[in-house]
Parts: sequence; C-alpha cells; structure tokens
Amino acid sequence: MDLITDIILRAGRSAVELSLFVLLPIMVVMLSLMRLLEARGVLDWVVARLAPVLRPAGLTGLGVFAALQINFVSFAAPVATLTMMESRGASDRHLAATLAMVMAMAQANVTFPMAAMGLAFGPTLLLSVVGGLAAAAVTYHLFGRHLSAQESTMDETLHHRIADDAKGVLDVINRAGAEAFKIAVGAIPMLVLALVAVMILRLTGAIDLLTAVLAPGMLAVGLDPNLILPTLTKYIAGGTAYMGVMDEMLKNGTATVASLNASGGFLIHPLDVAGVAVLISAGRRVAQVWKPAALGALVGIAIRTVGHGLL
Repeated sequence: MDLITDIILRAGRSAVELSLFVLLPIMVVMLSLMRLLEARGVLDWVVARLAPVLRPAGLTGLGVFAALQINFVSFAAPVATLTMMESRGASDRHLAATLAMVMAMAQANVTFPMAAMGLAFGPTLLLSVVGGLAAAAVTYHLFGRHLSAQESTMDETLHHRIADDAKGVLDVINRAGAEAFKIAVGAIPMLVLALVAVMILRLTGAIDLLTAVLAPGMLAVGLDPNLILPTLTKYIAGGTAYMGVMDEMLKNGTATVASLNASGGFLIHPLDVAGVAVLISAGRRVAQVWKPAALGALVGIAIRTVGHGLL
C-alpha cells in the first residue's frame, strides 16, 4: 500500500509541476496574444486573405480560422468553429475537410509546452500546416467526394470581443488568462492517471516485456523502441497524457530530444480516442463525417511523419 501511495504522490507532483509551471505560463501568453489579435481584427484580415486561396483544398473562411485555433490555441478550440459551421449550413464535404485538417494538425496545448522540452517548434508548425492542408484536400476530393456538397449561403463573419481601448484590452487578457488556467488545471487529472499507469506498468515489468516483443519490428523500420510507451499512452489517453509521459521519460533519460522530434509527426495531433470524442461533440453532422475525415487525417499525419523523420 505504501508503494502505491508513493507512486500516486510522485505522479501527482509531476503532473502539477508540468501543468502549473510549464503549460499554464505558456498558454497564458499565447492565448492572450491570440485573443488580442482576434479582438483587434488581425485574424479576420488573415482569414479573409487566405480563404480564397485555400478554397480548392475544401476549406472555407471558418475552416481557415479552425486551423489557426488548433495551431495557436488548443485542440478543443475548433469545436466551437465546427459547431458554427454546422449551424450556418456548411456542406458535409466542407465539414469533413475541416475536421480532417484539425485531426491531422499539431495542437497548440501540446506543441507550446513541448517546445520547452526541446521540440523544434518552427518545423513542427510548418509540417502541421502542410499535413493539415493535405488532409483537407484528400478528404474533400477523395474520401468525402460522396458526401453532400449542398450548403446554405454561408455567413462567415467571426463574432468576437473588440479591444479598442485599455479596458477592452484588459478584459481580453483576463478572459484569455482564465481560459489558459482552465486548460492547465483540466489537464491535471489525465496527467496524474497516465503517470500512475506508466509507473505501475514499469514496476510490474509489463513495459519491458512489451518492448522486448515489439523492439525488433520497430528497429527494422527505424523507430526507437522506447516510443512504445508514449505511443500507447497518446492513442488511448490523448495528447496531454502523452506530453506528461514524454516529459517524465526525458527527465529520466529513457527518451531523447532527437526521438521527441522524430516522433512528433505521428504523436502530436488530436486523432486519438479522447481527441476524436471531443471534436465530434461539435454537432450531429460533424459526427456523421468522422470516418472519411479520419482517413484524410491519416494521410496528413503520414506526410508529417515523413517530414519529422527527415529532421
């Protein structure tokens, strides 16, 4: 019993340190910046310029906004945009393309904190954009070509707060800080559970056994066998849990910055059990197109994986 208690306390300490001393300050700064740019109309200007260029890839103006959200806010931020697209009459093909793009891109709530661990942020962001656009295009033109293209006249106005004076700026910053705090504190339970599970699996020898079985195949394709644990964690418990496990592995020397960057393409994205569950909660029609969207996302993730492997 003392051993279990010690594991829980160590996992809790690591989870709180990662959430409050790494994730929280980074998300406060980035969310404040993004919300200020949004309130000042900068993002509206960017979306208006990019939307016509990206329409052949199956993206509308709101789809472009969803791309900015996942890359610079968090993986859950596009849920509201997907809901807005559905309620405003976007076609099923456009919904599928946008969902595929979001599932293939790197989520900001993982990339920003992991940049402090050694993740190459610039290349990760570039490959995220390339993979996401590829996922949207292949979904719109291939996997989702059978979906309905009928849509209502879309109102693509972005409704958000305005910061045209000092009071407005402070209000935006306070709200961004509260949003960042909610993200950081909300990550603690999953981090604790993931770290407890990892420590118990290591204690029982299950990880060593699994690594011994899978290592030959992974080495044959040039993958680090130490990635077995973070990969299982990511696809079952999500990106935040993966981040906690990778942080712990980097600290104890069982993972390296090189392996972190090499694996970023297939491990940093919201296409996992937890991520898909959150994203399809955006609406009934969004949930109906998740299968073609997931196939398209896999193409984008494959492109990102090759790119990260070349870093």
